[in-house]
Amino acid sequence: MVSLKGKDIISALDFTREEVEHLIRVAEQLRKEIDEKGILDYAKGKIMATVFLEPSTRTKLSFQYAMVRLGGTVIDFDVSTSSLAKGETDVDTLRIIDGYNPDVIVLRQKKPFFPREIAPIIKAPIISGGDGWNEHPTQALLDVYTIWRELGRLDDLTVGIMGDLKYGRTPSSLSYLLSKFKNITIYYIAPEPLQIREDVIKNIEGKVTYYKVNDVSQVIEKLDVLYVTRLQKERLPDPSLYEKLKGSYKIDKEFLSKFKKIPIIMHPLPRTWELDPSVDSLPQAKYFQQAQNGMYMRAALIKEVLGV
Repeated sequence: MVSLKGKDIISALDFTREEVEHLIRVAEQLRKEIDEKGILDYAKGKIMATVFLEPSTRTKLSFQYAMVRLGGTVIDFDVSTSSLAKGETDVDTLRIIDGYNPDVIVLRQKKPFFPREIAPIIKAPIISGGDGWNEHPTQALLDVYTIWRELGRLDDLTVGIMGDLKYGRTPSSLSYLLSKFKNITIYYIAPEPLQIREDVIKNIEGKVTYYKVNDVSQVIEKLDVLYVTRLQKERLPDPSLYEKLKGSYKIDKEFLSKFKKIPIIMHPLPRTWELDPSVDSLPQAKYFQQAQNGMYMRAALIKEVLGV
Protein backbone atom coordinates (compact mmCIF):
# COMPACT_ATOMS: atom_id res chain seq x y z
CA MET A 1 0.00 0.00 0.00
CA VAL A 2 1.57 3.25 -1.16
CA SER A 3 1.08 6.24 1.14
CA LEU A 4 2.75 9.62 0.83
CA LYS A 5 0.38 11.31 3.27
CA GLY A 6 2.17 13.94 5.34
CA LYS A 7 5.57 13.18 3.84
CA ASP A 8 8.20 15.75 2.91
CA ILE A 9 9.19 15.53 -0.76
CA ILE A 10 12.85 16.50 -0.71
CA SER A 11 14.81 14.20 -3.04
CA ALA A 12 14.10 11.95 -5.99
CA LEU A 13 16.21 9.37 -4.17
CA ASP A 14 13.48 9.08 -1.55
CA PHE A 15 10.89 7.65 -3.97
CA THR A 16 10.36 3.96 -4.58
CA ARG A 17 9.45 2.53 -7.95
CA GLU A 18 6.01 1.67 -6.56
CA GLU A 19 5.43 5.26 -5.47
CA VAL A 20 6.40 6.63 -8.89
CA GLU A 21 4.10 4.19 -10.68
CA HIS A 22 1.29 5.01 -8.24
CA LEU A 23 1.70 8.75 -8.88
CA ILE A 24 1.55 8.15 -12.63
CA ARG A 25 -1.75 6.30 -12.20
CA VAL A 26 -3.14 9.10 -10.02
CA ALA A 27 -1.96 11.74 -12.52
CA GLU A 28 -3.71 9.91 -15.36
CA GLN A 29 -6.94 9.68 -13.37
CA LEU A 30 -6.79 13.36 -12.39
CA ARG A 31 -6.13 14.30 -16.02
CA LYS A 32 -9.43 12.67 -16.99
CA GLU A 33 -11.35 14.22 -14.10
CA ILE A 34 -9.92 17.72 -14.61
CA ASP A 35 -10.54 17.58 -18.36
CA GLU A 36 -14.16 16.60 -17.65
CA LYS A 37 -14.99 18.83 -14.69
CA GLY A 38 -12.40 21.61 -14.59
CA ILE A 39 -12.34 22.10 -10.82
CA LEU A 40 -12.47 19.11 -8.45
CA ASP A 41 -13.11 19.02 -4.71
CA TYR A 42 -10.37 16.75 -3.36
CA ALA A 43 -8.53 19.62 -1.68
CA LYS A 44 -11.56 21.65 -0.63
CA GLY A 45 -10.73 23.42 2.63
CA LYS A 46 -7.00 22.81 2.24
CA ILE A 47 -4.35 25.55 1.90
CA MET A 48 -1.06 25.37 0.04
CA ALA A 49 1.63 28.03 0.55
CA THR A 50 4.02 28.57 -2.36
CA VAL A 51 7.31 30.00 -1.09
CA PHE A 52 9.64 30.65 -4.01
CA LEU A 53 12.86 32.34 -2.94
CA GLU A 54 14.25 31.99 -6.46
CA PRO A 55 12.52 32.83 -9.79
CA SER A 56 10.18 30.28 -11.35
CA THR A 57 7.55 30.09 -14.06
CA ARG A 58 6.56 26.47 -14.74
CA THR A 59 7.13 24.98 -11.29
CA LYS A 60 5.34 27.72 -9.40
CA LEU A 61 2.43 28.12 -11.79
CA SER A 62 1.88 24.39 -12.27
CA PHE A 63 1.74 23.84 -8.50
CA GLN A 64 -0.70 26.73 -8.12
CA TYR A 65 -2.89 25.56 -11.00
CA ALA A 66 -2.77 22.02 -9.64
CA MET A 67 -3.99 23.07 -6.20
CA VAL A 68 -6.77 25.20 -7.65
CA ARG A 69 -7.83 22.34 -9.96
CA LEU A 70 -7.99 20.10 -6.88
CA GLY A 71 -10.36 22.60 -5.26
CA GLY A 72 -7.86 23.98 -2.74
CA THR A 73 -6.61 27.46 -1.90
CA VAL A 74 -3.18 28.90 -2.69
CA ILE A 75 -1.38 31.52 -0.61
CA ASP A 76 1.61 32.84 -2.53
CA PHE A 77 4.57 34.32 -0.68
CA ASP A 78 5.86 37.41 -2.51
CA VAL A 79 9.58 37.57 -1.89
CA SER A 80 9.88 41.06 -3.41
CA THR A 81 7.70 42.64 -0.69
CA SER A 82 8.72 40.41 2.20
CA SER A 83 10.75 41.11 5.33
CA LEU A 84 13.66 39.22 3.78
CA ALA A 85 14.54 42.66 2.38
CA LYS A 86 14.83 43.88 5.98
CA GLY A 87 17.24 41.14 6.93
CA GLU A 88 14.88 38.45 8.18
CA THR A 89 16.36 34.99 7.72
CA ASP A 90 14.80 32.44 5.42
CA VAL A 91 14.45 30.10 8.41
CA ASP A 92 12.42 32.66 10.37
CA THR A 93 10.31 33.38 7.28
CA LEU A 94 9.46 29.68 6.92
CA ARG A 95 8.64 29.38 10.62
CA ILE A 96 6.24 32.33 10.35
CA ILE A 97 4.51 30.87 7.30
CA ASP A 98 4.28 27.47 8.99
CA GLY A 99 2.72 29.14 12.02
CA TYR A 100 -0.34 30.03 9.95
CA ASN A 101 -0.95 26.27 9.57
CA PRO A 102 -0.88 25.64 5.83
CA ASP A 103 -1.60 22.06 4.85
CA VAL A 104 1.45 21.91 2.58
CA ILE A 105 4.34 24.22 1.65
CA VAL A 106 6.01 24.22 -1.76
CA LEU A 107 9.49 25.64 -1.32
CA ARG A 108 12.16 26.75 -3.77
CA GLN A 109 15.47 27.99 -2.44
CA LYS A 110 18.74 28.75 -4.20
CA LYS A 111 20.67 27.19 -1.30
CA PRO A 112 21.40 23.50 -1.96
CA PHE A 113 19.95 21.14 0.69
CA PHE A 114 17.90 23.89 2.38
CA PRO A 115 14.59 21.96 2.20
CA ARG A 116 16.12 18.98 4.02
CA GLU A 117 17.62 21.27 6.65
CA ILE A 118 14.39 23.16 7.32
CA ALA A 119 11.98 20.20 7.18
CA PRO A 120 12.54 18.97 10.78
CA ILE A 121 11.41 22.30 12.27
CA ILE A 122 8.39 22.83 10.00
CA LYS A 123 5.09 21.11 10.84
CA ALA A 124 3.58 21.24 7.35
CA PRO A 125 4.83 18.79 4.71
CA ILE A 126 7.40 20.45 2.47
CA ILE A 127 7.55 19.77 -1.25
CA SER A 128 10.82 20.94 -2.76
CA GLY A 129 10.44 23.03 -5.88
CA GLY A 130 14.21 22.94 -6.42
CA ASP A 131 17.21 23.71 -4.23
CA GLY A 132 20.04 25.42 -6.06
CA TRP A 133 22.19 23.11 -8.15
CA ASN A 134 21.27 20.08 -6.05
CA GLU A 135 17.88 18.62 -6.99
CA HIS A 136 14.43 19.17 -8.47
CA PRO A 137 12.45 16.05 -7.50
CA THR A 138 9.03 17.06 -8.85
CA GLN A 139 10.58 17.95 -12.21
CA ALA A 140 11.93 14.41 -12.35
CA LEU A 141 8.45 13.07 -11.63
CA LEU A 142 6.92 14.96 -14.53
CA ASP A 143 9.87 13.96 -16.71
CA VAL A 144 9.37 10.24 -16.18
CA TYR A 145 5.60 10.75 -16.50
CA THR A 146 6.21 12.34 -19.90
CA ILE A 147 8.52 9.51 -20.97
CA TRP A 148 5.90 6.96 -19.89
CA ARG A 149 3.15 8.77 -21.79
CA GLU A 150 5.24 9.02 -24.94
CA LEU A 151 6.97 5.62 -24.95
CA GLY A 152 4.65 3.52 -22.78
CA ARG A 153 7.43 2.23 -20.53
CA LEU A 154 10.06 3.21 -17.98
CA ASP A 155 12.17 0.05 -18.15
CA ASP A 156 14.60 -0.68 -20.99
CA LEU A 157 15.40 2.94 -21.80
CA THR A 158 18.43 4.68 -23.23
CA VAL A 159 18.45 8.33 -22.26
CA GLY A 160 20.85 11.11 -23.19
CA ILE A 161 21.06 13.98 -20.72
CA MET A 162 22.77 16.89 -22.41
CA GLY A 163 24.03 20.32 -21.39
CA ASP A 164 24.96 21.80 -18.04
CA LEU A 165 25.02 18.67 -15.93
CA LYS A 166 27.24 20.13 -13.22
CA TYR A 167 25.29 23.21 -12.17
CA GLY A 168 21.81 22.12 -13.27
CA ARG A 169 19.52 20.42 -10.75
CA THR A 170 17.33 18.50 -13.19
CA PRO A 171 19.99 16.00 -14.40
CA SER A 172 20.61 14.69 -10.88
CA SER A 173 16.95 14.17 -9.97
CA LEU A 174 16.14 12.59 -13.34
CA SER A 175 19.10 10.23 -12.96
CA TYR A 176 17.95 9.24 -9.47
CA LEU A 177 14.38 8.53 -10.56
CA LEU A 178 15.45 6.57 -13.64
CA SER A 179 17.68 4.45 -11.40
CA LYS A 180 14.51 3.00 -9.82
CA PHE A 181 13.75 1.18 -13.09
CA LYS A 182 15.30 -1.76 -14.95
CA ASN A 183 17.84 -1.82 -17.77
CA ILE A 184 18.47 1.93 -17.89
CA THR A 185 21.37 3.38 -19.86
CA ILE A 186 22.25 7.07 -19.46
CA TYR A 187 24.62 9.01 -21.69
CA TYR A 188 25.84 12.20 -20.01
CA ILE A 189 26.57 14.53 -22.92
CA ALA A 190 28.50 17.67 -22.01
CA PRO A 191 31.75 19.59 -22.36
CA GLU A 192 34.16 18.46 -19.65
CA PRO A 193 33.67 21.56 -17.43
CA LEU A 194 29.93 20.82 -17.33
CA GLN A 195 29.99 17.04 -16.90
CA ILE A 196 27.85 15.29 -14.29
CA ARG A 197 28.95 15.64 -10.67
CA GLU A 198 30.61 12.75 -8.88
CA ASP A 199 28.02 12.83 -6.08
CA VAL A 200 25.36 12.00 -8.68
CA ILE A 201 27.43 9.14 -10.05
CA LYS A 202 27.91 7.80 -6.54
CA ASN A 203 24.15 7.66 -6.01
CA ILE A 204 23.43 5.73 -9.23
CA GLU A 205 26.49 3.48 -9.28
CA GLY A 206 25.46 -0.12 -9.88
CA LYS A 207 21.84 0.84 -10.61
CA VAL A 208 22.18 2.11 -14.19
CA THR A 209 24.68 1.83 -17.00
CA TYR A 210 26.20 5.23 -17.76
CA TYR A 211 28.71 6.81 -20.10
CA LYS A 212 30.22 10.28 -20.29
CA VAL A 213 30.53 11.71 -23.81
CA ASN A 214 31.04 15.18 -25.26
CA ASP A 215 29.49 14.81 -28.72
CA VAL A 216 25.77 14.09 -29.03
CA SER A 217 26.14 13.02 -32.67
CA GLN A 218 28.05 9.94 -31.50
CA VAL A 219 25.10 8.56 -29.56
CA ILE A 220 21.88 10.25 -30.72
CA GLU A 221 20.66 7.30 -32.83
CA LYS A 222 20.99 5.01 -29.78
CA LEU A 223 18.69 7.18 -27.67
CA ASP A 224 15.03 6.81 -26.82
CA VAL A 225 15.09 10.24 -25.15
CA LEU A 226 17.33 13.28 -25.54
CA TYR A 227 16.93 15.54 -22.51
CA VAL A 228 18.48 18.96 -23.20
CA THR A 229 19.32 21.46 -20.44
CA ARG A 230 20.45 25.08 -20.49
CA LEU A 231 23.73 26.50 -19.25
CA GLN A 232 23.04 27.73 -15.71
CA LYS A 233 24.45 31.24 -16.07
CA GLU A 234 23.26 32.30 -12.61
CA ARG A 235 25.15 29.46 -10.88
CA LEU A 236 28.50 29.57 -12.65
CA PRO A 237 31.31 30.54 -10.26
CA ASP A 238 33.00 32.71 -12.88
CA PRO A 239 30.97 34.89 -15.31
CA SER A 240 33.67 34.47 -17.96
CA LEU A 241 32.93 30.74 -17.98
CA TYR A 242 29.50 31.45 -19.46
CA GLU A 243 30.98 33.30 -22.42
CA LYS A 244 33.54 30.54 -22.88
CA LEU A 245 30.96 27.75 -22.89
CA LYS A 246 28.06 29.59 -24.55
CA GLY A 247 27.13 27.80 -27.75
CA SER A 248 29.28 24.77 -26.94
CA TYR A 249 26.27 22.53 -27.56
CA LYS A 250 23.12 23.10 -29.56
CA ILE A 251 20.21 21.17 -31.03
CA ASP A 252 18.41 22.52 -34.08
CA LYS A 253 16.32 21.08 -36.90
CA GLU A 254 19.18 21.14 -39.40
CA PHE A 255 21.41 19.15 -37.05
CA LEU A 256 18.68 16.57 -36.38
CA SER A 257 17.97 16.11 -40.11
CA LYS A 258 21.33 14.35 -40.46
CA PHE A 259 20.15 11.31 -38.52
CA LYS A 260 17.92 8.39 -39.48
CA LYS A 261 16.51 8.11 -35.97
CA ILE A 262 15.54 11.09 -33.82
CA PRO A 263 14.65 10.40 -30.18
CA ILE A 264 11.92 12.24 -28.35
CA ILE A 265 13.34 15.58 -27.28
CA MET A 266 12.69 16.98 -23.81
CA HIS A 267 13.80 20.09 -21.95
CA PRO A 268 12.86 21.29 -18.46
CA LEU A 269 12.74 24.89 -19.76
CA PRO A 270 13.44 27.77 -19.84
CA ARG A 271 15.60 27.41 -22.92
CA THR A 272 18.09 29.86 -24.32
CA TRP A 273 20.43 29.08 -27.25
CA GLU A 274 20.83 25.32 -26.68
CA LEU A 275 17.47 24.27 -28.17
CA ASP A 276 16.48 26.14 -31.29
CA PRO A 277 12.81 26.97 -31.97
CA SER A 278 13.19 25.25 -35.34
CA VAL A 279 12.87 21.96 -33.42
CA ASP A 280 9.40 22.88 -32.16
CA SER A 281 7.68 21.70 -35.34
CA LEU A 282 9.14 18.19 -35.17
CA PRO A 283 6.88 15.40 -33.87
CA GLN A 284 9.65 14.34 -31.49
CA ALA A 285 9.59 17.69 -29.66
CA LYS A 286 7.83 17.05 -26.35
CA TYR A 287 8.95 19.87 -24.05
CA PHE A 288 5.72 21.87 -24.12
CA GLN A 289 3.70 18.71 -23.41
CA GLN A 290 6.26 18.01 -20.69
CA ALA A 291 5.46 21.34 -19.02
CA GLN A 292 1.71 20.68 -19.32
CA ASN A 293 2.16 17.23 -17.80
CA GLY A 294 3.70 18.94 -14.79
CA MET A 295 0.36 20.25 -13.61
CA TYR A 296 -1.22 16.79 -13.57
CA MET A 297 1.75 15.12 -11.90
CA ARG A 298 2.00 17.85 -9.27
CA ALA A 299 -1.74 17.61 -8.67
CA ALA A 300 -1.26 13.89 -8.06
CA LEU A 301 1.58 14.58 -5.64
CA ILE A 302 -0.38 17.24 -3.73
CA LYS A 303 -3.38 14.92 -3.49
CA GLU A 304 -1.28 12.10 -2.11
CA VAL A 305 0.70 14.26 0.34
CA LEU A 306 -2.56 15.76 1.64
CA GLY A 307 -4.08 12.28 1.86
CA VAL A 308 -7.32 13.38 0.19
